[in-house]
Amino acid sequence: MRSLSLLLILSLIAILSQPTFSKSVRCHPQDKKVLLKIKQHFNNSYDFSSWNPDTDCCTWYIVKCDRLTNRITRFNLITADDVAGPIPDAIGDLPHLTSLTFHKLPNLIGSIPPAITKLTNLQSLTITWTNVSGPIPPFLSQLKNLTGLYLSFNNLTGSIPPSLAQLRLLTGLSLDRNRLTGSIPEALGDIPASLMYIDLSHNQLSGSIPKGWGKFNFTTLQLERNRLEGDASGLFGKSKSIENADLSRNMFAFDLTKVEIPYQLRYLDMNHNKIFGSLPAGLEPLTFVNVSYNRLCGRIPTGGVFQEMDYLSFFHNKCLCGPPLPDCK
Repeated sequence: MRSLSLLLILSLIAILSQPTFSKSVRCHPQDKKVLLKIKQHFNNSYDFSSWNPDTDCCTWYIVKCDRLTNRITRFNLITADDVAGPIPDAIGDLPHLTSLTFHKLPNLIGSIPPAITKLTNLQSLTITWTNVSGPIPPFLSQLKNLTGLYLSFNNLTGSIPPSLAQLRLLTGLSLDRNRLTGSIPEALGDIPASLMYIDLSHNQLSGSIPKGWGKFNFTTLQLERNRLEGDASGLFGKSKSIENADLSRNMFAFDLTKVEIPYQLRYLDMNHNKIFGSLPAGLEPLTFVNVSYNRLCGRIPTGGVFQEMDYLSFFHNKCLCGPPLPDCK
């Protein structure tokens, strides 16, 4: 009996003498190898200080493991001034990633690497507030499981690739605040019904919006500060689900008189365009309206949101009148 107890004690001591064993079993060795390669790529910056090769990579900052498979599924590198260089090709060797984020990294440079196409399980790709440059690569269309593509606040140039229309699961698309040129591809007129949020604002896009957009129900559409033109009235209608629409600072030209305001619309900004006609019925329930710097005429309604708006929301039109502008003669 004493020998059995001694054996148990010795076994316990042997287990306790290996403190990293129980902590390291979750971490998949191939994922750890790739992560350490990424750390080396970024010159072992401070943000990777928790990435100790003697510990479980499932406990490291920036990444997250799946509880069942223990594979790395999330890589979210956020707000790090000392992370410098391009996105490493090694990121493509984390095949179980569903979410990949590079956010507020001013020293992240270079183009979006083709290695990202190996991430076939990726659902969300976010590269925002960086100095990543070059074109939006057409190969992003290979990421068939993407539901969110967010590439805002970068130095991306060139045109929007028509191949993005192949991402049939997208619910959100943000390409705003880059230096994109050219027209919005007509192929994006055949967007999936799931795509509810589009932000292409603060670029240098030109031409008209895709004809197919008149058939779809967005909740948010932001096109402000481009060089877009033509008729955008098809975006509206009583049955549409759009809640926020910003078409400001473009060159849209259409008759606003007969536009049917969607019941759910709450935010409408059309300032600095060439829109003509008169203000339609149905604007009163909105919480914000700006139609300044257009070619509108007629009387300004007095109920609802119009009771709270000042003259700046109507300023510089052809012949709008009534409070808060001078009354009609």
